[in-house]
Amino acid sequence: MPHAPAPDGTPLSYEVRGSGEPLVLLSGQANSRRWWDPVVADFARVFRVVTLDWRGTGESGRPDTDSYSTRGFADDVAAVLADAGIGRAHVYGTSMGGRVAQWFAAERPASVARLVLGCTSPGAPHGVERGPEVRRALAQPDQDAAGRALRELMYTPAWLAAREAAGQTEFATLGDPSMPGHARRRHLRASARHDAWDALPRIEAPTLVVHGSDDAFNPAANAPLLAERIPDARVRMIPGARHAYFEEFAEVATPLVVEFLQRGEDE
Repeated sequence: MPHAPAPDGTPLSYEVRGSGEPLVLLSGQANSRRWWDPVVADFARVFRVVTLDWRGTGESGRPDTDSYSTRGFADDVAAVLADAGIGRAHVYGTSMGGRVAQWFAAERPASVARLVLGCTSPGAPHGVERGPEVRRALAQPDQDAAGRALRELMYTPAWLAAREAAGQTEFATLGDPSMPGHARRRHLRASARHDAWDALPRIEAPTLVVHGSDDAFNPAANAPLLAERIPDARVRMIPGARHAYFEEFAEVATPLVVEFLQRGEDE
């Protein structure tokens, strides 16, 4: 795997697949590029797809320093694209990756062709935070119960039941198990401190905001907040979907995103 040097020297692991217009896919908090494993091949049929391991995850460096922030992660994305020889790309970020994408698009307008923000938020000061019952479910001391709660926030009960019946118990979106504790804590802090509200009006790229209608992990009410703040952005809600809409509802979400990214600049 190639590694790009971050501005502070941290090695950032990334992967490039496919050909065509460049598209960078940005993963959720405490997850590596494996977050995209269920759908990356579909995007690589159309685009030259770049996925990366956030610092602290996968095969990237794991510094125990104050270098973890959504704004800093955007600098890491820029370093990866530079190393890959890509000057301008479509950007599709989900969850914390969508928070990073906000900074990347606002601060590097010339580097972003089109922007997709999935299941994400402008940040706690102006966004809609998850409810106390969700926080309690994820923080309970019984780790098995907390894990079940997380799975049920990501996926619908019917889909989970079908997966269990088929003996498919591995999920790409539930966190990188190889992360050290310090990196996991720093990811959590970085996402919690995100606030791009004042930067959002500076986004120039055509923007699509996508969200599952039943997402309680990152409440669906954040989607219209983002779209109202970003010039000329549009919203598409996916009925019945939860946080991992891009996997469970891939037959709807992937074509939706691909069609948006392939539209002409004069649209």
